[in-house]
Amino acid sequence: MTHTQIDTSVSEPHLAEAPVDQAETNAGVARASGVLALGNIASRVLGMARDVVLANLFGASRAVDAYNIALIIPKTLHDLLIAGHVNSAIVPVLSETAARNGQKALFQLLSVLFSLATVVMAVLILILQIFAPVAVRLVSSGADAQTQALAVELLRLTSPALLFLALFALASGALYAQRAFTLPAFAGAVFNGSVVLGTLLLAPAEQVTPVIHGYWIDWTMARPAEGITAAAFGWLIGALVQLALQLPGLRLSSIRFTLNWRNAGIRRIAALYAPVMISLVLDTLVRTLSYNFASQTGTGSISYMNWATTLIQFPHGLVGTAISVAVLPTLSRQAAMLHQDGEQPFKNTLGLGLRLVITLILPATIGLFVMANPIVGLIFEHGAFTSVDTDITSHALRLYLIGLPFAALDVLLVYAFYARQDTLTPAVIGFFSLLLYLGVTLLLLPTLGLFSLMIADSVKHIAHTLISSVLLNRRLKGMVGQRLASTLVRTGAASLTMGALLALVLPQLQATIGRATLLREILLVGIGGTLSVAIFVGLALLLRIQELRWLFDLMRRKVA
Repeated sequence: MTHTQIDTSVSEPHLAEAPVDQAETNAGVARASGVLALGNIASRVLGMARDVVLANLFGASRAVDAYNIALIIPKTLHDLLIAGHVNSAIVPVLSETAARNGQKALFQLLSVLFSLATVVMAVLILILQIFAPVAVRLVSSGADAQTQALAVELLRLTSPALLFLALFALASGALYAQRAFTLPAFAGAVFNGSVVLGTLLLAPAEQVTPVIHGYWIDWTMARPAEGITAAAFGWLIGALVQLALQLPGLRLSSIRFTLNWRNAGIRRIAALYAPVMISLVLDTLVRTLSYNFASQTGTGSISYMNWATTLIQFPHGLVGTAISVAVLPTLSRQAAMLHQDGEQPFKNTLGLGLRLVITLILPATIGLFVMANPIVGLIFEHGAFTSVDTDITSHALRLYLIGLPFAALDVLLVYAFYARQDTLTPAVIGFFSLLLYLGVTLLLLPTLGLFSLMIADSVKHIAHTLISSVLLNRRLKGMVGQRLASTLVRTGAASLTMGALLALVLPQLQATIGRATLLREILLVGIGGTLSVAIFVGLALLLRIQELRWLFDLMRRKVA
């Protein structure tokens, strides 16, 4: 099995007085975060490559809208029935089982989970094959008949992936519970790479199409909309390949298919997941409404929303998700041992995670906000993707970015509740924030159209984070000694200064580099990105942001 080992030679500078065990825990969390971050980088880069391929081959078209509609349904069902279990219930319960009862009990529980998921997903896939037209209409009532018909065809092709996705989620959850991070970390990269290869290898050639303009005829080169099935087939293959990647890390000989689903762990997972299920059902309904709202604001709106989401997920996954997933198993074990060790180890691990998120997500957010247009242009503005598409996607991205720091912190706060096997509190907060999201959307939709969805999303994340932080702080009776305010002020000052300087320099760079070409976009993003990193690191050293110095020290010792 591939494990992320804990480096006992590195201690956190401002927690030098902490026990040796906590210093080892901090180093282990940081290294696990690094592995997950590398996996996220690979996954997000290939995810962007996937979207770039779709944008270049099909543009903001009916084909891409149908593809996104077809994926909404299996992805939503996967999140609702399986993926939502992993961090809220499966990892905490598996971690507790392994810590208290050993490996044999862990694999007995895994056998039941694998068997149950196989039966449920098989039934669900059959239902989707039969009722695909009904499911598509529910998601995209505002789309035209041709888009819906193509989405039905694509849904029938992608729905079998539900089984592979479910088994992958369980396998990765088992590895996380054993603090083995490497194989799950790179699964997303394998998945997205399969979609890219499937699309490029299987998509049909361009066709010449006449376009009549009054008294003359223009000719355009475009691929047939049905060619998008290549991407859907790649999606199915990717789900299978990422599952296969996890298998070397599991003792398959210890997993048996069984219909005896009586297991105390299953009952505990079900009890923990019930509140999450209610929250996710509501989230699914809201997500369905969001796509309906987007489909009513014009052709390509769903694609614009997805392209902006792809870009926002890069820093979110690299920072918020990576650190939170790395911290969760340790928090779960510390929560299980509260009667023996007390609250302080839990607080120290949570405090470290929060400080790392703050230190990394604030400069990433501000840098991406300032550089939004050049980055979107560099990544997407080729082939069928036009400068108008760049402007719309950039504006949507900036509105999403308002809520990004809150969303990144919120993941860790929610996981802290999950680690303590409290899923009800995050579910109640989520219900309130979803109502707020709907209210803001309905209020702004008539005047702002598509962009109302991004504003509402940011408001939702801000509200959820603020409420979660207040309630968790009360639960832990304060986070004194964790230096959260100091890290926030110093990192915020460095990030805002970096953003202001970059905003002043960027127009000069654009004027100096010259006319719009691919080389110009590469130079603009490369120089601007390098400059922003240099400014932030310099200010971080000047302001003594200790988390960044600690990370540099950790990396230097690893390389040496």
